[in-house]
Amino acid sequence: MTSHLATVAPGSFLTLHYRLAGPAGDVINTFPGKPATLSLGTGELTPALEQRLQGMTEGAHATFELAPGEAFGDRNADMQQWVARELLSRAGDPGEHYAVGDVVQFPAPEGGGNYAGVVIELSDTAVRFDFNHPLAGQPVTFEVRLIGVL
Repeated sequence: MTSHLATVAPGSFLTLHYRLAGPAGDVINTFPGKPATLSLGTGELTPALEQRLQGMTEGAHATFELAPGEAFGDRNADMQQWVARELLSRAGDPGEHYAVGDVVQFPAPEGGGNYAGVVIELSDTAVRFDFNHPLAGQPVTFEVRLIGVL
């Protein structure tokens, strides 16, 4: 009797542990905690990451090295924007102090969750944020352990 292990295909629903790391270390790592669940093709993972998962079988553990820009695209200068301090204090905490390197969550315009910006520059009247993914333009290590495939 041969056991048939489920294989990842487009549209699969997965339970997995995964780790995304760049040159500066881990950005996401679910291994120490509870596993993630996600569906392929819904935009939860980039196409390059989904492609690596295709054909893997339940129980598999693999590590992939992706070239700079392959996982999250190249850095886009248009994704660096100044936001008026007046707008920031209206939208958030009026007494908030910002420092270079801070990560600030913004509500998505369509109400679809949040997105993050990293403070990269400060002036008296505005704060400049980088809205690029932290791993954009970076080489990425993608480690995955598939727990379940539906």
